[in-house]
Amino acid sequence: MSGHANSLKAILLALGANFAIFVTKLFAAVITGSGAMMAEAVHSLADCGNQGLLLLGMRQARRPASDEYPLGWGRALYFWSFLVAILLFSVGGMFSVYEGIHKLTNPEPLKWPWLALGVLVFGIVAESFSMRGCMQEVNKARGTQNLWTWFRGTRSSELLVIFGEDLAALIGLCLATLAIGLTMLTGNLMFDAIGTIAIGVLLLVVAVLVAIEVKALLIGQGVEPRRRAELLAFLNARTEVAEVLNLITLQMGPDVMVAVKARMQPVASDRELIDAINTVESAMKAEFSDVMWSFFEPDNAD
Repeated sequence: MSGHANSLKAILLALGANFAIFVTKLFAAVITGSGAMMAEAVHSLADCGNQGLLLLGMRQARRPASDEYPLGWGRALYFWSFLVAILLFSVGGMFSVYEGIHKLTNPEPLKWPWLALGVLVFGIVAESFSMRGCMQEVNKARGTQNLWTWFRGTRSSELLVIFGEDLAALIGLCLATLAIGLTMLTGNLMFDAIGTIAIGVLLLVVAVLVAIEVKALLIGQGVEPRRRAELLAFLNARTEVAEVLNLITLQMGPDVMVAVKARMQPVASDRELIDAINTVESAMKAEFSDVMWSFFEPDNAD
């Protein structure tokens, strides 16, 4: 399914984990002077803000339809998700790259490196719990699809963003651990700077990938291809419908708009035709609970 109902739990898990990780990372960054640790602290703080924006988007998406917004506020989720991708790019990625370049040109010795490693290990454990919760919701949404296919096809922008953030955070923590570990073993501060830049590049790549997917939703994507195929098969199987001539869908956050043009089975009167269309629409909404709006046009040709 679309996965919108699975997103709130993943967001709250990520918010709790990221706030705890941010506090410990910031403390360790100030004590040790590690650029990689400071990059990770800023990354976690940005993630906390991002999850707050996603919660705001989910709240706005529940606003009812009105004359001014006849199809509701569902697509507000896409705006906030796109903003999150921009913040992840600018605050997380660009700051980390800048911090790494600064450390390359102005290296500073690490203080209390074991403290930094301890904080990073704590962060990996906490982020793993968040990632596990996120993957449980992603697995419910993707079914038999592989992760890349789900990532490219999902219409649940908030779950997409949380997955990208959690994955980047977990890999970033591992990179920071490796960077500080190599710095401790070799005494070469270049490893800390390179690790910081690597974290920044990772965040930039994830942010761009997320932004590309959310942009498509902002423009106006239909439902997932497999979901559309299910809708089409359902309509063609109805005895009232002779042939589906055209099917247009539009994903509106957690809700879906469907427009159908179909050749109906012959009936004796206009009243019977109206009843047949109403019966099909009622059955469709009962079968597909995310279909909020349906527009049905009987015709002989597309």
